[in-house]
Parts: sequence; structure tokens; C-alpha cells
Amino acid sequence: MLKIILHAQNQIMPFCEPARELRIQNVPLWLHQRDLLAPYVTHEMEVKKGEPLQPVREQAIVYRDNLFFDEFYIKAFMEKAIKGNKPVRAAFRADDPAFREHALPLSTSYTPAGSLYLADLWYYPNGPVAGAESLVIDSQAKEIGYYHVPTYMGDKSGDLVFQVPLRAMLAIDSWVHVFIADMVFGQFARGARFEKRLNEEPVFKLKILGKAVYEGRQVLECSELVKIGTGCIIDPSAVIHGPTIIGNNVTINAGAVIDNSIIGNNVNISQGAQVMLSVVGDGTFLPFRASLFMSTIMEDSMVAQNTCLQMCVIGKKTFIGAGSTWTDYNLIPASIRARDGNGKLGMSNRPVLGGCVGHNCRIGSGMIIYPARTIESDVVLTASREQRIIDRDISFEDSDHHHLKFSELHQVLYHQQSKGDSESW
Repeated sequence: MLKIILHAQNQIMPFCEPARELRIQNVPLWLHQRDLLAPYVTHEMEVKKGEPLQPVREQAIVYRDNLFFDEFYIKAFMEKAIKGNKPVRAAFRADDPAFREHALPLSTSYTPAGSLYLADLWYYPNGPVAGAESLVIDSQAKEIGYYHVPTYMGDKSGDLVFQVPLRAMLAIDSWVHVFIADMVFGQFARGARFEKRLNEEPVFKLKILGKAVYEGRQVLECSELVKIGTGCIIDPSAVIHGPTIIGNNVTINAGAVIDNSIIGNNVNISQGAQVMLSVVGDGTFLPFRASLFMSTIMEDSMVAQNTCLQMCVIGKKTFIGAGSTWTDYNLIPASIRARDGNGKLGMSNRPVLGGCVGHNCRIGSGMIIYPARTIESDVVLTASREQRIIDRDISFEDSDHHHLKFSELHQVLYHQQSKGDSESW
């Protein structure tokens, strides 16, 4: 089967990179797509903006490279498409809870079609032709709570919930979608599938219990749920609950707590650090008492001591200073606004949401960042009496390094590149 890759036009801010280059579940999106489609395809073709699609007369799957999908969605889509043996296009029902609540807000990629929304994923049995039918794959969404707050601080129920899909697909049009893909459609979905399997497969349940008894550990700590790579050094006092994946050459020191997370290769987690429902990229350093809750850190970054990130997305090669506070809740309980795929503010449909920092940033100690604020790639922010509270989006032009005496020492890696790319689109 032929794979035809359509390039998405927009860069995702504040990263100054297209979605295909961003890491989802600690893997570049283009690599994630390639690996999941490998069982179905034998060769590929890329189509950039403005290039005509050459005539194709063979079985083909066509998709835009800003799409995130998991193996369960793509398996269901391919099985139905191949069985039907006719041109189809992936679609969502407008009332699908996971799509309505998490994928549709801030998106610019879907095409409305009555009660459906069409995604940029097609299957053709004999090459691309006009008139593909809609193929709806049910996400099998399950409501899962992630916060219980006093009713006087939230809605009437006091419960904050996600609609978690067991089969996930969404377009990455905004940094918020990176958060959704990693947390709701990633970590929470992995946990939901584990619970479903545990309830439906008695043999699997007995296997988990048997392994825990054999190893003398709690169920959530046994090797069936905590996968550890080679060359790791883990202090016996560290607490690690699954489902968790830990890469190679990872160091986890005394008192660290890790729960339902992905830890990349060559990560160093110091004493007392806490990582919950998060994705930690390769080469990341978390000094003592650094904390992550439902946050993503891409590769080769550092979050200094006594800083807590909640529902944040941090780019690669970025430093976050000690004692910084990333708020995620509006004092007046209204839906938080964030930037969509066109750079415009829109409703995120999130009652709580942290901030986002691009690549190659340096953020000083003691900062307070308001919910959903973004800091563009290559920015340097130093705490001062005039600037300690970040209540607006920070662009590259706002970077403090422009005014520093040794500004030439800060290497700009992504902003100038993004300007060149924008001229070529």
C-alpha cells in the first residue's frame, strides 16, 4: 500500500515548528505516524503545499501530517476501510464526547459536513478519486474525573472530568492539542484501556496479581505495569506506580514519586521530585522537589527545584527557573481562552489549563505565569521588580536578551528559522 503524506501549512505557536516535528508521547509526530502505519504500507510519497498530486492507481492511505492517532484508532479505521473496499474519509460525529470536548475546540483542520466533521485522513482502494464517503470511527469515550474540588470553587458537582477515548485521533492545530494528545488521549487513555482489560479479561487480572505476589510488590508497582529500560539506577525508596514506561539510562533518586507517566531515555530525576500523569522527554533533568502534574516536557530541558508545572507544555532545550509558579485556574471560574491554529484567542473548553513555553527558552526564577499564557521559542525572561508576573503572551520581540549586555551569547535557534519558513510557505 502507498502512503501519501500531505504537509500541514501552519506552524504551531509558540514552538515556531510544524506539528510533525513536535514530540507527542515523547516521539516526533512524524515518527509516531510512520511506526503506526508501518504494518499497512510499503512505500510513501510526500506532497508539499503547492505541489500537484501525481496520478496514483494503487491502494493508498492519505493523511495530513498534523494528525495524531493511536494504534487502536488506526486499526479500526483500516479494518473497516479495507473491508468496505471503497474510497472513504475519516469523520467524527459532532456529538462524540471526546471529539466535542477536546479535539474540536481551537481546531482549524476539520471540515463540517452536516452532523459530522471530516478529518484529513483518507483510504483509496485504487488511488485518490473524488467523492470519498465518510467513515465514522466511534472513539468509545469514557468519562474520567481528574479533580474533585469544593463546589464553591467549581461547578455544582465539584468534579472536573475528561472524556477519554479508547480510540484516539485529533489534529494538532494548537499547543493545547499537544496537551490533549499527551494527557487525555495518551496517559488517561492508556490507564482507561488497562482498567477495561483488567475488568474484561480474568486471565490478565490473574497474571497481574501473580506477578505482584511473586515480586513482593503492590499491584501498581509490579513489572507488568512498570516497564523499565536498561542501564537504569533507581533508589529503593522511590515510589513508581504504573502504568509507567521508563526509558534507558534513567536515574531516579531517593524519595521521588512517579505515577502513570512516560519517562524518556537519559533522564535524571532528583530527590523528592514528583511526576504524575506526565511525559518527560529524553535528556530531561528534574532537580530536587521539582514537580510535574499532567504536563509535557520535551527533550533536553530542565525544570529547577521547587517549581511545579500543572497542565503545561514545555518545549525542548528549555530551562525553567527555581521557585516559579505556573497557575492553571481562573479566579473567576470561566473557560480559559487560548490560541487556535490561526493565532486567534478562542475558548479552550478547559476550566483549568497551564501555560506553554517554546523551544530554547530561558525562564528566570520566581516567575508567576497566568493560565494559558505562551512564551515563544528562543525567549529569555529574567525576573525583576518590573517583570515577575506574566499575564500576557510573550513573543520573541519581548525577550530580555535583546537588552542584555552579552545578548550575542544567547543562540537563537528557532525564531529566525520560523521567519524563513514562513516566507517559503
